[in-house]
Amino acid sequence: MSANAGEVFARLAQTFASRKGADPASSYVAKLFSKAPDAALKKVGEEATEFVMACKDAELESSAEDRERVVAEAADVWFHMLVAMSRYDLGGADVLAELARREGISGIEEKASRPKSA
Repeated sequence: MSANAGEVFARLAQTFASRKGADPASSYVAKLFSKAPDAALKKVGEEATEFVMACKDAELESSAEDRERVVAEAADVWFHMLVAMSRYDLGGADVLAELARREGISGIEEKASRPKSA
């Protein structure tokens, strides 16, 4: 089954919006929103670490189980990133637009063109 990324991101954005005032006892997303913004950010870090470990643990010629674990952990990272981004009214479509903007540009050149942080 092939999923249209834009449609999936739009549905997730709608879900997140509907959960912002929901009862934290009835929704995991509402629970994340009810805590300080650090709750979602902490989950991004935890899930990113789990993704890294799944990749490290996967064998070079990975099995179906290894591949499934890597995909599951990547989905967890994306999900929690999207929850965190929704606090800023940003979503997956914004990331897709940025990736499209960068397409065909050297990563070295793109990074060098960014404004320097103070």
